[in-house]
Amino acid sequence: MNNTTLNALALFPLQLEAHYAAIPAQFKHWAPPSWDGIPSEPFTAIEQVCHVRDIEVEGYHVRFRRTLQEANPMLPSIDSEAVTRERNYAAENADDALAAFRQARAGTIELISSLSAQQLARTAVFEGYGPLTLRSLVHYLCSHDQQHLAGLQWLLGQIEATRAAPN
Repeated sequence: MNNTTLNALALFPLQLEAHYAAIPAQFKHWAPPSWDGIPSEPFTAIEQVCHVRDIEVEGYHVRFRRTLQEANPMLPSIDSEAVTRERNYAAENADDALAAFRQARAGTIELISSLSAQQLARTAVFEGYGPLTLRSLVHYLCSHDQQHLAGLQWLLGQIEATRAAPN
């Protein structure tokens, strides 16, 4: 795996924490009047954090394991919006969610760093993405991270626009 991607994955927990911390406290659960243009799923700031935590473990950890252990498995997508509603992310503690995510990502980095070229070349089919290799899946995880940083920045833009709007 290339160092650029590994470094981005390793640094993401700190970036996520910093982006979340940039959201004013009174807006951690705030939703804009429209989600048009959001570069991630339409989640509030706390929902973004909880989503990233759960997708790391229930999405990517499972996908990596199955790709390593099964012959060309079909990797299902996860209905993240349904999970957000079912688990009531709005009621979660952000510090706990961020700590759990840091731990999960450390496990991800440990796994990815130990993979051989042959393991990274293992194949699967990812619902919504199509055929891929485990190496592809790592890049999709990195892309997913960036989407959620962008989503938090987008929320900040919406918050600032709301604050500046005349009453």
